[in-house]
Amino acid sequence: MRSQPIEDRHTAGTYHKRPIVLTRGRGVRVWDEDGREYIDCTAGIGVAALGHAHPVIVEAIASQAARLITCQEIFYNDARAQLLALLHDITPAGLDRFFLSNSGTEANEAAIKFARASTGRIGIVSTMRGYHGKSMGSLSATWEPRFREPFEPLVPGFSFIRYDDEAAADAAIGETTAAVIVEVVQGEGGVRPATPAFLAALRRLCTERGALLIVDEVQTGFGRTGRLFAFEHHAIEPDIVTLAKAAGGGLPIGITAIGQAVGPLAKQSHTSTFGGNPLCCAVARAVIAHMVTERIPERAAEAGRYLTESIRRIGSPKVREVRGLGLMIGIELKAPAGPYVQRLVDEGVLVLLAGRTVIRLLPPLIIERADLDEVATRLARVLA
Repeated sequence: MRSQPIEDRHTAGTYHKRPIVLTRGRGVRVWDEDGREYIDCTAGIGVAALGHAHPVIVEAIASQAARLITCQEIFYNDARAQLLALLHDITPAGLDRFFLSNSGTEANEAAIKFARASTGRIGIVSTMRGYHGKSMGSLSATWEPRFREPFEPLVPGFSFIRYDDEAAADAAIGETTAAVIVEVVQGEGGVRPATPAFLAALRRLCTERGALLIVDEVQTGFGRTGRLFAFEHHAIEPDIVTLAKAAGGGLPIGITAIGQAVGPLAKQSHTSTFGGNPLCCAVARAVIAHMVTERIPERAAEAGRYLTESIRRIGSPKVREVRGLGLMIGIELKAPAGPYVQRLVDEGVLVLLAGRTVIRLLPPLIIERADLDEVATRLARVLA
């Protein structure tokens, strides 16, 4: 049975689908139903940080699934408690409470609600090109008009400033601002790292004016940029950090880390049926512990530097800029990137878009140098 016509016939149709059917993966490679092999530089949009079918993940799933899969947070649970303890140990001092959900957009929904509840204010300042999810609250903080316009009116109280513009931040953050939400590296917005000065200004202005600083690490968190958390590249202390993607190794999880500036939260003010379930908690604990003990962020930093320089050495006149941090790399072209993404599929490399002209690479953080060389070689052929 061929899968593509079945999906085309019965899916809701909200995705642009590439015409390949993936059926198997191991490490940094995936295979389609015809047996063709690809180097996966999408990693499920940054999810498969340890690659596909990693034995640590497979073992954690099998072990926990045989014990207990679901346990809503009206009861205590050992797997959940172990994950919470680990999160407390690895996050910077002050981030000592965690709300568990199922995705990055849910993590951001929780952050927005907690900021409003804690400050008594409604204003949320976000950035142009920022992406924080597509549920109604997180969509209200997402810049892209084509995502927003079909669902307006959205949640009131949201405003946008130019990314990396300290003067705009100064003008926008005021006495009605509950929080500023920002990505250290904009992902969907074109793989754009913020300057240290901009992030420092946001921290200072939020502190001075009684607003909270929410750092969205949904895509950057857990090693992607060469540090466990991207904000650790900078001397800032967020009040709330949102995490997801890589934490679950492929299983759905969202994490909202809460600092001391967030006051006590009312019982039942925010809950989740599936959030904090034992299966996802056990896998997340195994994934995160492996990342820490095996120094995966350091590997990502080295691999990212090597791949970035390899791409720059291609020297293609079609490339405007190569930028990013760690293994979060954007190649901005002087023309639409879509045709090049398809040619890379034909070359056996799967990549992502980040806007109209940017090719985005998010390979598994375990990728080896030989595979990095192969990616650069095939990319050079496509750009030739």
